[in-house]
Amino acid sequence: MSQRRALLFVSLVSLTIGCDHATKVAATTLLEPSSVLSVAADAVRIELAYNPGAFMSLGADLPASLRIPLLLVLMPLAALAASVLALRSGSSRTLSLVAGALLAGGGLSNWVDRLVHDGIVIDFVSVGIGWFRTGIFNLADLAVIVGILLLIAPHSKHHLRTA
Repeated sequence: MSQRRALLFVSLVSLTIGCDHATKVAATTLLEPSSVLSVAADAVRIELAYNPGAFMSLGADLPASLRIPLLLVLMPLAALAASVLALRSGSSRTLSLVAGALLAGGGLSNWVDRLVHDGIVIDFVSVGIGWFRTGIFNLADLAVIVGILLLIAPHSKHHLRTA
């Protein structure tokens, strides 16, 4: 592993965490808890939500005695695994490095949020058209999704060529 790859990885993880926390501070400072700001003909909604679960409130209904330790232990382990895999990928695999950094940064950012806010993550944006909408999420969630897509994309392109 080169120092350049390690520096790029740490920079991307730090940038992801910094941007996520900056947007969460802005959301909690600027938004009223029950207000909804509609943008782009209601394709984007900005609204404050406090999420006790994982992505899109998955596991929010679990008892706190199970949910909080599960999320506080599994997330740093998953971020560590993403980091190790990204840093061990070949030097020509910049896409894997970026994907791993987004996965680790997004996961760690929400993990820090949980530590600071008693097991809660701040979410504030949803997208959709008409009745078809996503759940409310944050920038860290988006980083994780983009990281997953970057990992899947090269494989699906290869699969499509061989099919």
